Amino acid sequence: MARAALTRVFEPGDERGGRWIREIGPVELMRRLGGTDGSAQALKGMTAARLAGYRLRASSADPGKDLVDVAAIGGRFVCPGDREWPSQLDDLGDARPIGLWVRGRSDLRLWALRSVALVGARACTPYGAHMAATLAAGLAERGWVVVSGAAFGVDGAAHRGALAAGGATMAVLACGVDVAYPRGHAELIGRIAEQGVVMGELPPSDHPTRTRFILRNRVIAALTRGTVVVEAEYRSGSLVTARNAQRLGRYTMGVPGPATSGLSAGVHELLRGEGVLVTDAAEICELVGEIGELAPVRNGPVLPRDLLDAASARVLEALPWTGVMDGRDVARSAGASTDETLGRLYELHSLGFVEREGDGWRLTSGRTRDGGARRGGT
Repeated sequence: MARAALTRVFEPGDERGGRWIREIGPVELMRRLGGTDGSAQALKGMTAARLAGYRLRASSADPGKDLVDVAAIGGRFVCPGDREWPSQLDDLGDARPIGLWVRGRSDLRLWALRSVALVGARACTPYGAHMAATLAAGLAERGWVVVSGAAFGVDGAAHRGALAAGGATMAVLACGVDVAYPRGHAELIGRIAEQGVVMGELPPSDHPTRTRFILRNRVIAALTRGTVVVEAEYRSGSLVTARNAQRLGRYTMGVPGPATSGLSAGVHELLRGEGVLVTDAAEICELVGEIGELAPVRNGPVLPRDLLDAASARVLEALPWTGVMDGRDVARSAGASTDETLGRLYELHSLGFVEREGDGWRLTSGRTRDGGARRGGT
């Protein structure tokens, strides 16, 4: 009850409040903030102005009502030490959440154990939306939980991609979990609450602010094994999430975009530092997954010429692009004997690389030396 009340007293990420909770406990802290015995002034870092603000908030806190309100929408309040509490949030130290207001039937701790954050620009390009949805769907199909902030742009595309693949997704809000923000995502947030998890540090009905959005990002970074940024300008909340992830020792990844796009400039700056370039879900899983979750080795296409031995390849290279060449001239150019060269030419003929014309040899009509179709050929 004390922690639920304190979510109305302190702003998310208030390290001073977090230190007081750690030192004297939430119940004693709530007692001091509501009392008049002067014990609150003894807290390190407490000033008269600060205390007045805290007491004003504490006087209006009604944790019982908040708990009833969140239960009415199928939610609950999860505290540090609860079975469902994701212990990785403790890495935030005194800035860890006082508690989390949660909607959704799934177990928050279990889902967070195998989760990846996908974040990016609100005003993203079609490319950014496509990449976010594709990456999210790929991660969901591999059994990973996709975490984002339910905002417009990349966040929304990531949630939709995971849901479309029948996978799991969690939304971390910068407002009360009963508040649909942005309003345009009311249906999406409702779907996430039904099929996944919606959570936030703020009590029911609390509204978002610019500062709360920024502070929310530290929770996304700490909750997940790694953060992927899809499109971000130099000044971007998504980069704040990535930097928080780096400080916490989490994997930080970025999806490259056009060098001429301002929306990719922040991602490219991240990649010039400690960020890792990723282009699909397999590459993300290779970083954040268990031993053996490797991305497939990628090579260029295998051409018919690649299958030839070195001697046959030299004979093929000796033939001109156009026209006919005598067998002896081919041998001279290839640096081989005439008999060996003729043998190789007949072998190449059987494979379709060359054809006989009179006493000479030429590349097969419409074919290049690599065995592929020549431009304009058949």
